Amino acid sequence: MTQKKSDRRRFITGLGAAAAAAGAGAVTASAQTPAGGRFPSAKHTTDDWMDKLPGKHHMVIDGVTANGAGEAVLFASNLYAANKAGYSLGDADLGIIVVMRHFATPFAFTDAMWAKYGKAMSAMLNFHDPKTKEAPTTNLFNSSAYGLTLPNLGNTIDALIKRGTQFAVCDMAMHFAAGQLAQGGGGDADAVYKDFVANLVPNSHIVPAGVVAVNRAQEKGYTLIYAG
Repeated sequence: MTQKKSDRRRFITGLGAAAAAAGAGAVTASAQTPAGGRFPSAKHTTDDWMDKLPGKHHMVIDGVTANGAGEAVLFASNLYAANKAGYSLGDADLGIIVVMRHFATPFAFTDAMWAKYGKAMSAMLNFHDPKTKEAPTTNLFNSSAYGLTLPNLGNTIDALIKRGTQFAVCDMAMHFAAGQLAQGGGGDADAVYKDFVANLVPNSHIVPAGVVAVNRAQEKGYTLIYAG
Protein backbone atom coordinates (compact mmCIF):
# COMPACT_ATOMS: atom_id res chain seq x y z
CA MET A 1 0.00 0.00 0.00
CA THR A 2 2.83 2.35 0.88
CA GLN A 3 4.42 1.91 -2.55
CA LYS A 4 1.07 2.47 -4.34
CA LYS A 5 0.38 5.64 -2.37
CA SER A 6 3.85 6.92 -3.17
CA ASP A 7 3.38 6.21 -6.90
CA ARG A 8 -0.03 7.93 -6.88
CA ARG A 9 1.45 10.98 -5.12
CA ARG A 10 4.21 11.24 -7.75
CA PHE A 11 1.61 10.92 -10.57
CA ILE A 12 -0.57 13.72 -9.13
CA THR A 13 2.49 15.88 -8.53
CA GLY A 14 3.52 15.32 -12.15
CA LEU A 15 0.08 16.38 -13.41
CA GLY A 16 0.30 19.55 -11.36
CA ALA A 17 3.70 20.38 -12.80
CA ALA A 18 2.46 19.74 -16.35
CA ALA A 19 -0.58 21.94 -15.77
CA ALA A 20 1.60 24.68 -14.37
CA ALA A 21 3.88 24.49 -17.38
CA ALA A 22 0.90 24.61 -19.73
CA GLY A 23 -0.48 27.58 -17.84
CA ALA A 24 2.84 29.36 -18.10
CA GLY A 25 2.85 28.70 -21.84
CA ALA A 26 -0.70 30.06 -22.14
CA VAL A 27 0.31 33.25 -20.34
CA THR A 28 3.30 33.65 -22.62
CA ALA A 29 1.16 33.17 -25.75
CA SER A 30 -1.44 35.60 -24.41
CA ALA A 31 1.21 38.17 -23.69
CA GLN A 32 2.25 38.01 -27.34
CA THR A 33 -1.26 38.58 -28.70
CA PRO A 34 -1.60 42.10 -30.18
CA ALA A 35 -3.95 44.57 -28.51
CA GLY A 36 -7.52 43.95 -29.63
CA GLY A 37 -6.75 40.31 -30.37
CA ARG A 38 -6.05 40.87 -34.10
CA PHE A 39 -2.86 40.21 -35.98
CA PRO A 40 -1.48 43.54 -37.31
CA SER A 41 -1.73 42.95 -41.07
CA ALA A 42 0.59 44.81 -43.42
CA LYS A 43 -0.85 47.33 -45.89
CA HIS A 44 -0.01 47.27 -49.60
CA THR A 45 -0.71 49.99 -52.16
CA THR A 46 -1.84 47.28 -54.59
CA ASP A 47 -4.91 46.79 -52.41
CA ASP A 48 -5.70 50.49 -51.84
CA TRP A 49 -8.70 50.31 -54.19
CA MET A 50 -10.51 48.23 -51.56
CA ASP A 51 -10.28 51.15 -49.13
CA LYS A 52 -11.99 53.48 -51.59
CA LEU A 53 -15.34 51.73 -51.73
CA PRO A 54 -18.00 53.82 -49.98
CA GLY A 55 -20.62 52.36 -47.70
CA LYS A 56 -21.62 51.56 -44.15
CA HIS A 57 -21.27 47.82 -44.74
CA HIS A 58 -18.58 45.99 -46.71
CA MET A 59 -18.81 42.45 -48.10
CA VAL A 60 -16.59 40.30 -50.32
CA ILE A 61 -18.23 37.46 -52.26
CA ASP A 62 -15.89 34.64 -53.25
CA GLY A 63 -16.90 33.11 -56.60
CA VAL A 64 -14.99 29.88 -57.25
CA THR A 65 -16.80 27.71 -59.83
CA ALA A 66 -18.86 28.34 -62.96
CA ASN A 67 -22.08 28.00 -60.97
CA GLY A 68 -20.45 29.92 -58.12
CA ALA A 69 -19.98 32.90 -60.44
CA GLY A 70 -23.73 32.98 -61.03
CA GLU A 71 -24.41 32.56 -57.32
CA ALA A 72 -22.05 35.45 -56.58
CA VAL A 73 -24.10 37.66 -58.90
CA LEU A 74 -27.28 36.51 -57.16
CA PHE A 75 -25.88 37.02 -53.64
CA ALA A 76 -24.68 40.54 -54.46
CA SER A 77 -28.09 41.40 -55.88
CA ASN A 78 -29.74 39.99 -52.75
CA LEU A 79 -27.53 42.14 -50.54
CA TYR A 80 -28.72 45.30 -52.28
CA ALA A 81 -32.36 44.21 -52.21
CA ALA A 82 -32.44 43.01 -48.60
CA ASN A 83 -30.58 46.01 -47.20
CA LYS A 84 -33.01 48.31 -48.98
CA ALA A 85 -36.11 46.40 -47.86
CA GLY A 86 -35.01 45.68 -44.32
CA TYR A 87 -32.88 48.70 -43.45
CA SER A 88 -33.83 51.42 -45.97
CA LEU A 89 -30.22 51.49 -47.18
CA GLY A 90 -29.31 52.61 -50.68
CA ASP A 91 -26.72 51.23 -53.06
CA ALA A 92 -24.11 53.71 -51.85
CA ASP A 93 -24.43 52.35 -48.32
CA LEU A 94 -22.91 49.03 -49.40
CA GLY A 95 -19.38 48.29 -50.51
CA ILE A 96 -19.44 44.97 -52.38
CA ILE A 97 -16.55 43.14 -54.05
CA VAL A 98 -17.22 40.05 -56.14
CA VAL A 99 -14.13 37.89 -56.55
CA MET A 100 -14.01 35.89 -59.77
CA ARG A 101 -11.32 33.26 -59.29
CA HIS A 102 -10.55 29.67 -60.26
CA PHE A 103 -13.28 28.43 -62.64
CA ALA A 104 -15.44 31.51 -62.02
CA THR A 105 -12.83 33.76 -63.65
CA PRO A 106 -14.08 33.60 -67.28
CA PHE A 107 -17.37 35.19 -66.19
CA ALA A 108 -15.48 38.41 -65.64
CA PHE A 109 -14.93 38.48 -69.41
CA THR A 110 -17.13 40.40 -71.85
CA ASP A 111 -19.34 38.85 -74.49
CA ALA A 112 -16.55 39.37 -77.04
CA MET A 113 -14.39 36.81 -75.25
CA TRP A 114 -17.21 34.28 -75.08
CA ALA A 115 -17.91 34.79 -78.78
CA LYS A 116 -14.23 34.19 -79.54
CA TYR A 117 -13.30 31.49 -77.00
CA GLY A 118 -16.67 30.21 -75.81
CA LYS A 119 -16.29 26.67 -77.15
CA ALA A 120 -12.92 26.14 -75.46
CA MET A 121 -14.01 27.80 -72.21
CA SER A 122 -17.20 25.75 -72.14
CA ALA A 123 -15.17 22.54 -72.41
CA MET A 124 -12.73 23.69 -69.73
CA LEU A 125 -15.52 24.63 -67.31
CA ASN A 126 -17.99 21.89 -68.29
CA PHE A 127 -20.54 24.69 -68.62
CA HIS A 128 -23.18 24.91 -71.36
CA ASP A 129 -26.03 27.14 -72.44
CA PRO A 130 -29.11 25.52 -70.83
CA LYS A 131 -31.28 26.53 -73.78
CA THR A 132 -29.12 25.32 -76.66
CA LYS A 133 -27.09 22.71 -74.74
CA GLU A 134 -24.12 24.12 -76.66
CA ALA A 135 -21.13 26.24 -75.69
CA PRO A 136 -22.17 29.78 -74.74
CA THR A 137 -21.34 32.57 -77.17
CA THR A 138 -22.04 35.31 -74.60
CA ASN A 139 -21.46 35.76 -70.88
CA LEU A 140 -24.66 34.11 -69.66
CA PHE A 141 -24.48 35.73 -66.23
CA ASN A 142 -24.95 39.05 -67.96
CA SER A 143 -28.34 37.98 -69.28
CA SER A 144 -31.71 38.14 -67.56
CA ALA A 145 -33.29 35.77 -70.09
CA TYR A 146 -32.49 32.45 -68.39
CA GLY A 147 -34.48 32.84 -65.18
CA LEU A 148 -34.34 29.82 -62.88
CA THR A 149 -32.25 27.75 -65.30
CA LEU A 150 -29.05 29.52 -64.18
CA PRO A 151 -27.88 30.28 -60.64
CA ASN A 152 -27.94 34.07 -61.10
CA LEU A 153 -31.77 33.77 -61.40
CA GLY A 154 -31.97 36.54 -63.97
CA ASN A 155 -29.77 39.02 -62.10
CA THR A 156 -26.98 40.45 -64.24
CA ILE A 157 -23.41 41.63 -63.96
CA ASP A 158 -24.32 44.89 -65.70
CA ALA A 159 -26.99 45.62 -63.09
CA LEU A 160 -24.41 45.11 -60.33
CA ILE A 161 -21.92 47.38 -62.07
CA LYS A 162 -24.51 50.17 -62.19
CA ARG A 163 -25.01 49.79 -58.43
CA GLY A 164 -21.29 50.13 -57.74
CA THR A 165 -20.18 46.51 -57.33
CA GLN A 166 -16.46 45.98 -57.91
CA PHE A 167 -14.90 42.82 -59.34
CA ALA A 168 -11.58 41.26 -58.34
CA VAL A 169 -10.32 39.07 -61.18
CA CYS A 170 -7.71 36.37 -60.55
CA ASP A 171 -4.56 36.90 -62.61
CA MET A 172 -3.29 33.38 -61.94
CA ALA A 173 -6.53 31.91 -63.25
CA MET A 174 -6.42 34.10 -66.36
CA HIS A 175 -2.91 32.85 -67.13
CA PHE A 176 -4.03 29.26 -66.51
CA ALA A 177 -7.08 29.62 -68.75
CA ALA A 178 -5.00 31.25 -71.49
CA GLY A 179 -2.57 28.35 -71.33
CA GLN A 180 -5.37 25.78 -71.51
CA LEU A 181 -6.95 27.51 -74.49
CA ALA A 182 -3.60 27.75 -76.26
CA GLN A 183 -2.97 24.02 -75.77
CA GLY A 184 -6.38 23.34 -77.25
CA GLY A 185 -5.52 25.26 -80.40
CA GLY A 186 -6.83 28.66 -79.32
CA GLY A 187 -3.64 30.50 -80.24
CA ASP A 188 -0.63 31.80 -78.35
CA ALA A 189 -1.07 31.84 -74.56
CA ASP A 190 0.33 35.36 -74.15
CA ALA A 191 -1.97 36.68 -76.88
CA VAL A 192 -5.00 35.01 -75.30
CA TYR A 193 -4.07 36.41 -71.89
CA LYS A 194 -3.76 39.94 -73.32
CA ASP A 195 -7.16 39.44 -74.94
CA PHE A 196 -8.63 38.59 -71.55
CA VAL A 197 -7.07 41.61 -69.86
CA ALA A 198 -8.41 43.96 -72.54
CA ASN A 199 -11.92 42.54 -72.31
CA LEU A 200 -12.88 42.49 -68.64
CA VAL A 201 -16.27 43.73 -67.45
CA PRO A 202 -16.29 47.31 -66.08
CA ASN A 203 -15.27 47.89 -62.44
CA SER A 204 -12.74 45.05 -62.69
CA HIS A 205 -9.46 44.97 -60.77
CA ILE A 206 -6.86 42.37 -61.70
CA VAL A 207 -5.48 40.84 -58.51
CA PRO A 208 -2.41 38.57 -58.25
CA ALA A 209 -4.66 35.73 -57.10
CA GLY A 210 -8.30 35.55 -56.11
CA VAL A 211 -7.45 33.87 -52.84
CA VAL A 212 -5.15 36.78 -51.99
CA ALA A 213 -7.94 39.27 -52.73
CA VAL A 214 -10.25 37.36 -50.38
CA ASN A 215 -7.58 37.49 -47.68
CA ARG A 216 -6.81 41.20 -48.14
CA ALA A 217 -10.49 42.16 -48.14
CA GLN A 218 -11.07 40.33 -44.86
CA GLU A 219 -8.03 41.97 -43.33
CA LYS A 220 -9.62 45.30 -44.26
CA GLY A 221 -12.83 44.39 -42.44
CA TYR A 222 -14.95 42.99 -45.29
CA THR A 223 -17.20 40.10 -44.28
CA LEU A 224 -16.89 36.98 -46.45
CA ILE A 225 -19.67 35.27 -48.39
CA TYR A 226 -18.68 32.08 -50.20
CA ALA A 227 -20.17 31.25 -53.58
CA GLY A 228 -18.80 27.84 -54.47
